[in-house]
Amino acid sequence: MSSLLLHHPVALSKPPPSLHLPVSSTNPRSPWKIRFASRAYAATHSPSFGEIHVIVGPMFAGKTTALIQRVQLETDQGRRAAMIKSDKDTRYGLDSIVSHDGFKMPCWALPDLSSFPAKLDVIGIDEAQFFGDLYDFCRNAADHDGKTVVVAGLDGDYLRRRFGSVLDLIPIADSVTKLTARCGLCEQRACFTLRKTNDTEKELIGGADVYMPVCRQHYVKGQIVVEAARIVLESQKIKL
Repeated sequence: MSSLLLHHPVALSKPPPSLHLPVSSTNPRSPWKIRFASRAYAATHSPSFGEIHVIVGPMFAGKTTALIQRVQLETDQGRRAAMIKSDKDTRYGLDSIVSHDGFKMPCWALPDLSSFPAKLDVIGIDEAQFFGDLYDFCRNAADHDGKTVVVAGLDGDYLRRRFGSVLDLIPIADSVTKLTARCGLCEQRACFTLRKTNDTEKELIGGADVYMPVCRQHYVKGQIVVEAARIVLESQKIKL
């Protein structure tokens, strides 16, 4: 697995868009322009203490793209880095992190973070909501091991409730960036993820066939439609 340590810049499927420092994703029609606090890109790091940077938002907001860009920047500065994702996410195979817009980077696919053995400078974690030991791992990595940890994940599930322990990192994070997507119905700023199916389990991994980023208005309206469809289906099952 040592080949997954990123000693040098990784060739992506296409060149990453330029970073803007500092940047803000306030334009709903330009959701890929991402801003981190300038301190997040400081070239110097404490030898004793690390950093935690959290990237959250709905699905299709560019979280994985932002994560790849950030880790790529760290490798450009000569730091050794690796990516981790949950082995639950098999949509693009287990050997790579792939964003919805085609950016790609090799990774470790693990059931939990405590099984990650590598000693390096920077750790990127994608789909962080699936790791039950996220908080302890990130705190120990930054507070005691001097590592920089960059975390990307959903802050809320399809019901707009907390998802995993991503939000628990905010009090101990050096920076928090919330990205937005474009509403799949009106193209306004989308902060929420609408599940288009009647499935009710919390963890349901899928793409555009299952989920859609939506604005507040269409989230509320969409939930009403989905709930009505669920009630109809349940009543049909009872009759059968």
